[in-house]
This record gives sequence, structure tokens and C-alpha cells, in this order.
Amino acid sequence: MITIRKLALAALTGSAFAVPAQAQTTLTFSSWVPPTHHLTLWQQNWAADVEKATGGRVKFQSLPKHPSAPGGTFDAVRDGLMDLSYVTASYTPARHALPLMAELPGAGATAEINAVAYSRIHWKHFHKIGEYNGVKLLAVWTHGPGQMFNTKRPINSIADLKGMKIRTGGGIAEKFGNILGASAFVKPAPESFELLSSGVADGIFFPLESIISFKLDKVLKHATIFPGGFYSSSFGFFMNQDKWNKLSKQDQDIIEKHGYEYAARSNGQSWDTADQKGLEGLKASGVSIANASPAFVKEVMAQAKQLDDEWIKGANAKGLDGAKVLAEFREELKKVASGK
Repeated sequence: MITIRKLALAALTGSAFAVPAQAQTTLTFSSWVPPTHHLTLWQQNWAADVEKATGGRVKFQSLPKHPSAPGGTFDAVRDGLMDLSYVTASYTPARHALPLMAELPGAGATAEINAVAYSRIHWKHFHKIGEYNGVKLLAVWTHGPGQMFNTKRPINSIADLKGMKIRTGGGIAEKFGNILGASAFVKPAPESFELLSSGVADGIFFPLESIISFKLDKVLKHATIFPGGFYSSSFGFFMNQDKWNKLSKQDQDIIEKHGYEYAARSNGQSWDTADQKGLEGLKASGVSIANASPAFVKEVMAQAKQLDDEWIKGANAKGLDGAKVLAEFREELKKVASGK
């Protein structure tokens, strides 16, 4: 009996000093673009970095198929169909109106410049307005300067665009295409090849990397490169709020260190690398590439002012000084470009 009591006491004493096993959380994530697309690869790398930084307490599982249409990504994350993903605000412009600032024509020369400048403005001015309420927003960014590609003819003036059917991702790109005289419409990026090859679309607005990512170099004939882009789609990267709330403060802090401007800069750099590969692929495919002339740039930017005015009006309605914020964004673009 004494021996049994001693053994029981020893077991209790040992358990009192045992190191508890650390809880492990597995988060699901998904991407609505092809597995080889830079956004898919960036998200996978981001997840691997966070997993390593948390010592494996937070793990990630990539879903084999995106559980919603691209435009439904925000709702899918909010409702728990997956725990983590991203989507362009262009697909939900009624809900995410303020991010359209970063999509206005003639922004910075690279994705990194645009993404970092936009990130700074978002967290300073936009986040408090609550357009991403319902999820835990981790980062915002933009893709590289959006250019114009088509199967019909060179675009050297606004007149050349008249009546051309242009696929866009919505938002500023759609509005601007129509302002410039094209017949712009909205379809998800993965449908672009079929739209062009079938003749439903004559052209597309896209960053350079997308031409290779979606294998469009096989159907396109002309490219028009505009300084700073005809537009630049803005993105939100977010997590299910309930899953976020269940993480430890330690792991939340680690994830946030990998979010915000850190993620914006990282994603921008990744996109710029992909854009360069896209440009090289475009040249190799024999697509005719034309840089917009100063006269064409002046013509286009004169039309772009109505987009500025419309965005400013919408921002004012949400309680911001739209003109002041837009001016600040454009100053921020210059700062980031200069290395600040």
C-alpha cells in the first residue's frame, strides 16, 4: 500500500512540473488564380514564413479548390468556408469603394511603389471607416501598373479604342475603359483566355505578369504600355475573424508582423518580378509593344480627372477629405519611389 501511495504521489508531482503541450491551430487558405500565379505562390510562401515564425503553433492547409467565385471571396472568408484569402476590391466596388483610390490611372511605376503607398494611406485613413468589417484585415496592396492588350490593332489614341470590347476586373478599370470609348465589361481574370480566343473580348486590361500567368500571349497581338498604368487593382488580404480571435496574443503579434506594410512591400516586390518575366515573355511571343506617346498620355489623363472627382465625392460622403487624401497618396507615391 505504501509503495502504491508513493508511486501515485510521484506521478502527481511529475505532472505538476510537466511542460504542457502547446496548442496547434491549422488554418485553411485558398487562391482563385492558377497554382503557378505569383499571388498563389506568394500566399504559400507567406503561410510558410508564419508557420516557421510561430514554431509550428500555427499551420496552414491549402484547399485544393477555391470554395467560391472570385468575387465571393470576402464573404467566403467571413462565413468560414476558408480561413484566409485575398481578393481585389474591383470585384466588390460597392462594398470596397475607398480602395479604388489606388486604382486611379497614372500611379507609381511599380507594384512595390503603389502597394506601399496605398498601404500607408489605408491604415492611416481608410481602415477606421470599416469597409473590411467582418474579417480580420491583414494587409492591402496593388498589382503592377495595369496595361492594355488586344487582338485587333495598335492603340495610339483614344479614337483607336472606340467600340473595342475590353475585359476588365471591374472598379476603375471598367469605368475608365468606358470613359475612353471602349465597351468595357467585367469578368474574373481566369476566364480571360476563353474570352479572347472566342472573340467575346477584343482586349483586356491587365498587369504584365498576367499575360504569361493566364497564357494570353498565344492570342494577343498588341500591347500598349502607359506610364504608371491605365489603372492598378487594389487587394485586401484577410482572415476569418473568429479564427483570429482564437489565436494566442503571441501568435497574433507574429502574424501582424508579417502583415501591414511588410506584406504590401513583399507582395509588391513579388509582383514586380513577375511583371518583368511577363514583359520578357511578351517580347518573346512576338506581341507588338507600343509605349504611349506624350500626346496620348495627355489625352488619357485629361479624361482621368473625372475618375478623381468621382472618387473624391465618394470619399467625402464617407467622412473623409477626399481631395486631401488623394493628394497625400500621390505625395506618398513620390516618397516611396525615392526610397522613403
